[in-house]
Amino acid sequence: MGTNTWASYFNFSAVNWADFWANTWETISMTLISTIAVAILGILLGLILFETKQKTTGKIMIWSKVINWVVSALVNIFRSIPFIILIVLLLPFTKALVGSIIGPVAALPALIISAAPFYARMVELAFREIDYGVIEAAEAMGANKIQIIWKVLLRESLPALISGVTVTGITIIGYTAMAGTIGAGGLGNWAFIEGYGANNNTVTLVATVTIIIIVAIFQLIGDQSAKLIDKRNN
Repeated sequence: MGTNTWASYFNFSAVNWADFWANTWETISMTLISTIAVAILGILLGLILFETKQKTTGKIMIWSKVINWVVSALVNIFRSIPFIILIVLLLPFTKALVGSIIGPVAALPALIISAAPFYARMVELAFREIDYGVIEAAEAMGANKIQIIWKVLLRESLPALISGVTVTGITIIGYTAMAGTIGAGGLGNWAFIEGYGANNNTVTLVATVTIIIIVAIFQLIGDQSAKLIDKRNN
């Protein structure tokens, strides 16, 4: 059967389904672990960016500006580096951290470092969209900084934060496919080695459709979760 014919995409007997399920799980696990880590780190970075832009006086203002400049610069730098370059750039760090540059675990540092700055900016924007009168009202009622962060910033922006996590998670799914081309495992690696490398168009098609399905499910869960907790829809 020719590899350039339409029929070559539908030779499902040429698919090793055990490998398919193993690589699908690797993609899902990489995505879930990275998304959870990115959500935590992104919220922390976004909170720092938001809080250090608030009006302060004296030495606090100077330190706030310094912290904001440093964090903002790091976020902008890592957002600007294409993922495929970043993953290569981080190979020594990855080797030192996890002991390997091959496999799903080795892909996690690059996935997290590349996506966290992206999500941090979305978190900062979500916090900025909160009516400042709500924050002032909480302060007038004697709420401390921790209470304002937990009960005002996070609670009021939760639908936007979930929507941001959804977008970021879908981006991470795409990153896992790119990471697969240099041995990170998952469907990207399977499609590259067993599909492209072995001239097996069916494997490439199956991997592509599976990634589309994973993205659709992730989007559906994110949209429904944000809708469920959005007070404007209740």
